[in-house]
Amino acid sequence: MFNTITVATDSRGVATLTLDRANKHNAMSGEMIDELTTAALQMAQDDTIRVVILTGTGKSFCAGGDLSWMQAQMAADSATRFVEARKLAEMLQALNTLPKPLIGALQGNAFGGGVGMASVCDVAIGVDHLKMGLTETKLGIIPATIGPYVLARMGEARARRVFMSARLFGAVEAVELGLLSKIVPADQLADAVEAEVLPYLSCAPGAVAAAKQLARDLGPRIDDSVIDHTIGALVSRWETAEAAEGIGAFFEKRKPSWQ
Repeated sequence: MFNTITVATDSRGVATLTLDRANKHNAMSGEMIDELTTAALQMAQDDTIRVVILTGTGKSFCAGGDLSWMQAQMAADSATRFVEARKLAEMLQALNTLPKPLIGALQGNAFGGGVGMASVCDVAIGVDHLKMGLTETKLGIIPATIGPYVLARMGEARARRVFMSARLFGAVEAVELGLLSKIVPADQLADAVEAEVLPYLSCAPGAVAAAKQLARDLGPRIDDSVIDHTIGALVSRWETAEAAEGIGAFFEKRKPSWQ
């Protein structure tokens, strides 16, 4: 059914949603974005699913947006850019509003949009050797559509330590920043995730969904107006000379002009 992700559900109703582009470090292509949205909407409607685990194959959890996909947006017309940016924003919101507990199992690095994917999880557990970073500004773009979720998770003061600098940081700092709730050796990741899953299996599913909705209602506002603002901000950056230079430098394997 899917080409870039897999979904498997066990007899308890625990679904594992796996990013499956290991050869591309699970970078989010247009196809993956569409498939993640579809999967999230399907799981939201499936009463047999009690908990969802979000993870990836290979060395990286998610390297962010696929640069070929971003390059295509800069070559597209403005209307197409808005459509594609909205797809990305709607995918993140579909995961963020999933009426099931969403537990992130970060088996490897998370950069750019991968940090956003971790931020929409209710709990994110990572391996102790991983690296993270909001790397967009190195490419002349900004962490726009993921921004509301990153800020909601980290708080503005902590987010500003890493939101603009593209600095990479390790697992310990990711916990300090609030992105990860726990770090464990790789061989203990499955057990740590299972420990997060088990309590939910004794809870009323409807009550869990209602409590998650209430938490979102009481937390930072992420509504249509906020999402529209981030879409506009992303498209505006795609249309800049800096973005063209940054993405171009990456594909040409050279330093951008500002380095």
